[in-house]
Amino acid sequence: MKNLLHYTACGLPNVWLENGYTKKETKYGIAVSVKDIDGLHKLLASKLIEKSGLLAGYEFRFLRVQLGLTQEGLGKFLDVSENAVSLWERKDSVPSVYDHMVRLMVMAKFNGNTKISEAIERVQTVEKLAYQRYVVRGVDGKRHIEVVKSTKAANDKLLEAV
Repeated sequence: MKNLLHYTACGLPNVWLENGYTKKETKYGIAVSVKDIDGLHKLLASKLIEKSGLLAGYEFRFLRVQLGLTQEGLGKFLDVSENAVSLWERKDSVPSVYDHMVRLMVMAKFNGNTKISEAIERVQTVEKLAYQRYVVRGVDGKRHIEVVKSTKAANDKLLEAV
């Protein structure tokens, strides 16, 4: 039997790679590099949207991530709360109507449906703008505004500055 790589970085627990990756010994241990991750994820997504039966919570989350949406962003599309999306992903309790909607959204995005792609991009843009942080600093006696990525490190940096 060939040596298979258990690929868990995508969040799906049942993906094993026979090839398409390389292993390299480093001073920190073995490093693995997967070739064409975008292609791999697109293939996995296409298999999930063809799956019979309802999606498991982790499969639903994988498809949401492939759409490039946060739980809040997908909730806006589906007209439900962020908490509802979170619950479905954690408890494997995705209602069938939302299961089908996410599958259709992924299918439309991958097939190049520009209306769906544009709508997803708009939600992503709004989320970026809503969650970016503005920092006003004095530089040479004048005020200067910087946009800081909204990360834990950036938030900690802001707290330190105060």
